[in-house]
Amino acid sequence: MAKKRNIIVGQSGGPTSVINSSLAGVYKNAIERGFDKVYGMLHGVQGLLDEQYVDLSTQIHSELDIELLKRTPSAFLGSCRYKLPEIHEDRDIYEKLFGILNKLSIDTFIYIGGNDSMDTIKKLSDYAILTGQKQKFIGVPKTIDNDLALTDHTPGFGSAAKYIGASTKEVIRDAEGLTYKKKMITIMEIMGRNAGWLTGAAALAKTEDCEGPDLIYLPEIPFDVEKFLAKVKDLLTKKDSVVIAVSEGIKLADGRYVCELGSSSDYVDNFGHKQLQGTAAYLANFLAGECGCKTRAVEFSTLQRSASHMASRTDIDEAFMVGGAAVKAADEGDTGKMVVIDRVSDDPYMAKTGIYDVHRIANEEKLVPRNWMTRDGSYVTEDFIDYIKPLIQGDYQPIMVNGLPRHLVLNMKKKR
Repeated sequence: MAKKRNIIVGQSGGPTSVINSSLAGVYKNAIERGFDKVYGMLHGVQGLLDEQYVDLSTQIHSELDIELLKRTPSAFLGSCRYKLPEIHEDRDIYEKLFGILNKLSIDTFIYIGGNDSMDTIKKLSDYAILTGQKQKFIGVPKTIDNDLALTDHTPGFGSAAKYIGASTKEVIRDAEGLTYKKKMITIMEIMGRNAGWLTGAAALAKTEDCEGPDLIYLPEIPFDVEKFLAKVKDLLTKKDSVVIAVSEGIKLADGRYVCELGSSSDYVDNFGHKQLQGTAAYLANFLAGECGCKTRAVEFSTLQRSASHMASRTDIDEAFMVGGAAVKAADEGDTGKMVVIDRVSDDPYMAKTGIYDVHRIANEEKLVPRNWMTRDGSYVTEDFIDYIKPLIQGDYQPIMVNGLPRHLVLNMKKKR
């Protein structure tokens, strides 16, 4: 009797509007390549430790379900922010995990996620090599932050950038309509702890019918409050409506987050990441006092990562592509690797998948190059815009039912 070849896939970290397109790519390609079962971890490796998983054939019954899954935002299987200990710190967790994998006859383990998820792939593949286990471990890139090393960009980023660019245009239009005979400052807070890729996407709003935001501040450059105030005051002498995009993670020269100058949460996740919130609110209050005009703070918050109705076709297609490429890589014997996207050309835009050792990617962070920001750090350059524009192209229309998008939802009654 032939040995069973089963595959298990999980999702980890912050969700995106296209993370499930990668899941669909894994499932479809695994079935086409003859894997017997495709299991999904419920809430990533943390759920797997509790033996929480689902046979995906009980959830995906047709091509229509695959199309719905590609259009469904957030993590269909549930996510987690669970940090595996170092192997020498707690071998029991690894023995438990591999015991579960062996019980399920798992041949291939695929994890869809960002930096911290690639750390999980690295540790599991290292343990397998160390102990002679035969499973293969492959990472699939996912993060709206676009901060994974060695890949040109990450699935999830293009759609978030498209949403930010479109929403910035709408915020600017709204602000301009409210400024008759009065001055107003609008501060938009956009996700990004250390990398400013998303905040820079606000510059996409600069089009034939829109001036774009007046100032853009990324976390790669220390934020100077006094210089910021001087720039805003100067802008107010020239125009009635000033719109500014700031990263939630902008810091002062001494390392303090700007959001810490106001009230901020002390919550820290399992990876030591401090929760950032209130940057725009603090700056809006500060400017109201200093400039004596109306101010408002707009937080895009989770909308920028869940707006599947604004997804880029390029992004959804590439997310599906890297999911399938991960299955192919494992089927051909790769392990301890992450699939990457390599840009072949800009005009016309073309990309292909590649694969790199996860040890070169895990816990590395790709920041916006300094020469893609203006000299004074208050905007991004044309090189930044040229890089990002191809990633927002095309639409992927939701499947509408009674005027609203239909999503594929996990049926928990069929977990096993």
